[in-house]
Amino acid sequence: MSLTAEVRRHPDGTVEIAFGGEIDIETAHEISDAVTQILHTEQPPRIALNMRAVTFIDSVGISALVACFQAAGVSGTALVVAEPSPNVHRTLWVTGLHGLFGAPEPALTP
Repeated sequence: MSLTAEVRRHPDGTVEIAFGGEIDIETAHEISDAVTQILHTEQPPRIALNMRAVTFIDSVGISALVACFQAAGVSGTALVVAEPSPNVHRTLWVTGLHGLFGAPEPALTP
């Protein structure tokens, strides 16, 4: 399955990237690519990764999120996960990374 990404810019300077689909070994690089492109061209104060429509995330996807968090931090940009699907929320919780990404509440509907 493929991963979709839609970029939205908010008035407060936040760049939101809404992902949809599965984040796994075949698609995790797309998260890193999207975040890296934003950091190199805009350097916003905050990047929100909207995970409402993400149906699956594996350990490679989690590793990509952590790498993005670190890269954003070096650039002075806060990176958070917004509206995680129940699966993403559970995975962040089980791995102990829920707080790292802003302790997001799970999305109520996909």
